[in-house]
Amino acid sequence: MNVQQYAQRAGNIFVLPDAVTRIKSLIDDDSADMSDIADLIQYDPALTAQLLKLANSALYKFPAPIDTLDKAVKIIGTKSVYDLVIAYGVASTFGNLESPREDLDKFWEKSVCCALFAKFLADALKVSEPERLFVSGLLFNIGELVVIQLDPQRAHQCCISNTPDSRSEQLKIFGFTFAEVGAALLRQWQLPEAIIKPIESQHFGFASSDSIDEKIMQAAVHLTEVNLSRQYSGDSIELNPEIIAPIKLDEDLIRSAEDYINLELMNILMMISPTSTIGY
Repeated sequence: MNVQQYAQRAGNIFVLPDAVTRIKSLIDDDSADMSDIADLIQYDPALTAQLLKLANSALYKFPAPIDTLDKAVKIIGTKSVYDLVIAYGVASTFGNLESPREDLDKFWEKSVCCALFAKFLADALKVSEPERLFVSGLLFNIGELVVIQLDPQRAHQCCISNTPDSRSEQLKIFGFTFAEVGAALLRQWQLPEAIIKPIESQHFGFASSDSIDEKIMQAAVHLTEVNLSRQYSGDSIELNPEIIAPIKLDEDLIRSAEDYINLELMNILMMISPTSTIGY
């Protein structure tokens, strides 16, 4: 099968919640206002609770509690709310995979770690609407889940991690990368290109991209691998200066990012991960 065939099969199995597509339709409708979006979200109690938790989390650092959806939509903005709805929708869509719990826990830990790095860097570099990079980071490796579900035997012939080292192995075995499969599925779901492109190009290299979003994503993926290897592996991965230098990340900023991610990782993971018993 090619990339599109994998995405098509995955799209038949994994379907986004109706709330995600309805909210997208409202946001795309110029005649709809913020109260219309809040009213629609309120019909889904789980989504309501999730958005309020995320709005009051360290992702935003608002000085006062956000206790209503109207306030969340007004303060965060419709695009950022939609990004968080996507995060919730995709996570819940993949909540019932037939995979060992330990593997899924590790997958979502890596995904949330990458999401937090991406948003931290986007904030530090003053990128507009940084929540979209949080979502790109959360979904950076969703193609791996798809391939494992549809073709587990060949998937496990690769190094099951969507890293530069495994990219060549994926190309050798499948003729495409997990990142390409993930991007194709997200396009099938009609997610915004601003979220998809950094995922699709995460291993293309800085020389092939002028996009700050794509450079942040590549740095976030790399920093995730470095950070988790330091915590769980005896063989630590060294920082790659070719990834860090183009967006001018100094050691102090990287250290601050790592401290923030390690402090907030479990809190956000419990909200986002479909395998968590807390937050869903």
